[in-house]
Amino acid sequence: MNKKVGLFFGTFNPIHTGHLIIANHMAEYSDLEEIWLVVTPHNPHKKKSSLLDNHHRLEMVYKACESYDKLKPSNIEFDLPQPNYTVNTLAYLQEKFPTNEFCLIMGEDNLKSFHKWKNSDVIVENHEIYVYPRIAPGEVSEEYKGHAKITRVDAPIVEISSTFIRKSIKDSKNVRPLLNEKVWEYIDKMNFYK
Repeated sequence: MNKKVGLFFGTFNPIHTGHLIIANHMAEYSDLEEIWLVVTPHNPHKKKSSLLDNHHRLEMVYKACESYDKLKPSNIEFDLPQPNYTVNTLAYLQEKFPTNEFCLIMGEDNLKSFHKWKNSDVIVENHEIYVYPRIAPGEVSEEYKGHAKITRVDAPIVEISSTFIRKSIKDSKNVRPLLNEKVWEYIDKMNFYK
């Protein structure tokens, strides 16, 4: 029997409680058996300047996932050619772990621009997509409404952003409630985002 694994991609700069709430909700309230938090080395759509080194972001994901059995950190994209395209990562994972069935987890905001992704048709043909709600302008493309491979999961709407956290730390605000305790300690010890 194939293991159903949800892939939750992100720069996780830093990983925050919002990410954990969504990932844990997917693990507990969908048919996904495991959630892999895939740390993206460099998203082609994001400026690189504010990104912490890959290993620091991965370390924070490890710390955040320690007490969740079904959440697994993944650095699978670190050794893949840059820039990372999801379609290539999925093909690589399927080859490396042939007994796993990989599904994509994305926010509704990403589904609205999904038709612009490289080979989005290939992705949706070969992989299920699990969508969690987000408050964002724009419409989901007609082709994805009621699509057999796209499952909407009624997860909590969490509007916490890593950008907000980084800015708040820079401004000497207390953001501890937004971060896993071990992640907060790591950021504090390493003097990140100041």
